[in-house]
Order: sequence, then C-alpha cells, then structure tokens
Amino acid sequence: MAKEETKKKEETVEAPAQATAEATATAPANEPQADSSGLSIGDLKGLQSIIDIASARGSFRANEMAGVGTLYNKLSAFLVKVAPAQGQTGAQAPAEAPKEK
Repeated sequence: MAKEETKKKEETVEAPAQATAEATATAPANEPQADSSGLSIGDLKGLQSIIDIASARGSFRANEMAGVGTLYNKLSAFLVKVAPAQGQTGAQAPAEAPKEK
C-alpha cells in the first residue's frame, strides 16, 4: 500500500509558475461577450407592460396590490431615468452636409 501512495505522488505533474491565457481564450478581448442571463432595458419595459396588463385584468389580490404598485413605480422611475442616458450613449445622428445651391 505504501508503494502505491509513493507511486501516485511521483506521477503528479506541477503547473508552470506562470500560466498563460492562450489556451483558454475563446473570443478576442475587444469584442464584448453577450450575457444571456442579463436583463436589457427592453426586458424591463416588457415587465412593466406585464404588470400593467395583469393588474388591469385583476390578477392580483387586494392585499398584493400595494407591493405590486410599489415595484411598478420603482421600475417606471428607473426606466424614465435610464431612457435619456441611453439616448446619449447610443449612436448619434451624423451631422447633415451643407446643401449646395
């Protein structure tokens, strides 16, 4: 049994002192990777619509409406705050060239 343990210890391979990322890199560093689990502004707007439709159809009980309303108000305020910021960071329209007469 002691020989087996000694043999296993001798077979181990040590990692190099400095690891390189060449083997694990799958995408170029300058390209952002899409996060499939992330929420977009469109997702949040969809959620806002779902809450609005569900409350209009009576899907929530009276004692649940306060919590739903609070969440809806927070979501609406966030979307109003983010919408102008998104417009600024988005692609700006190119300036029009002067028209020749």
